[in-house]
Amino acid sequence: MKITKEIKTGILALFAILLLIYGYSFLKGSDLFSKERTFYVSYDNVAGLTVSAPVTINGYVVGKVKKIEFENDLGGLLVSFSVNKDFNFSKSSIVRIYSTSVIGGNALAIIPIISKDNIAVDGDVLKGEIEKGMLESLTSGIKPLENRIYTTLSGLDSLLSNFNSVLNEETKNNLKNAIGSLTNTMSSFEDTSSDLNTLLKENKPKLDSTFSYLEITTGNLATFSDSLNQIDINRMATHLETTLESFNSIMHKFDSGEGSIGKLINDENLYKNLEAASKELEELLRDLKENPKRYVHLSVFGKKTTEYESLDSNNN
Repeated sequence: MKITKEIKTGILALFAILLLIYGYSFLKGSDLFSKERTFYVSYDNVAGLTVSAPVTINGYVVGKVKKIEFENDLGGLLVSFSVNKDFNFSKSSIVRIYSTSVIGGNALAIIPIISKDNIAVDGDVLKGEIEKGMLESLTSGIKPLENRIYTTLSGLDSLLSNFNSVLNEETKNNLKNAIGSLTNTMSSFEDTSSDLNTLLKENKPKLDSTFSYLEITTGNLATFSDSLNQIDINRMATHLETTLESFNSIMHKFDSGEGSIGKLINDENLYKNLEAASKELEELLRDLKENPKRYVHLSVFGKKTTEYESLDSNNN
């Protein structure tokens, strides 16, 4: 039998619908092919329990919360959850809401009662309870926060009151004047900055020339520094030391009376003779200045020459 195009299209559409249903169920966390069992439990308060919260037995995840809805007009809540493991427990077992962590939310824990009689089956309603101290701990955690908020608000109120008391008319005027002065200062600063920019633009060629000269000078200093580095300092020091030794040797000879200059310096008699000769030369020059006729004779008729008299005799 030949399968028509319409049949193929219908089969494909049916397969797509089934696949869509399975995918939707999978995204919701339900497995159409699993042998899960659904149970129900009633609470007056679910303490923040949410759909898809885990269901555990002895800490092992065996299912999840499927639905939470109001059970009656009094506000009671009916929680439906699934168990997909082949673990049998008694219908008298307790389903407890507990906190998984401080910020991790809540979950359901089945406290199993193992009994071969009265085994819980799909659709049974189990007994529920909330973990002891859970609400109390939540309340106790909120109370300190409430106190802190109250203290903070009180402090903020006091701060605002003090701030309003400080902001009197005089203070407001002072603030206005300060803001005005600050505005004037900023305006003056902008004018100064503009003048400085104009000055820099007008003197840019001179500044460029100055920086170029500074660069050349720096290069010359670097060259001079290199020249100083190339000087043989040790050789100069050795040469200077040799020169000083020679000078010391000459001075030693002078002091010891060696050579003509040394004898001239150290011979006391020679010094006295030189002093006497200098004194006589001084007297001769003075007499020549005072009595030139004694030394220069210009006589036409043969005038008798005046005899020389020593200065010592004249002084006497």
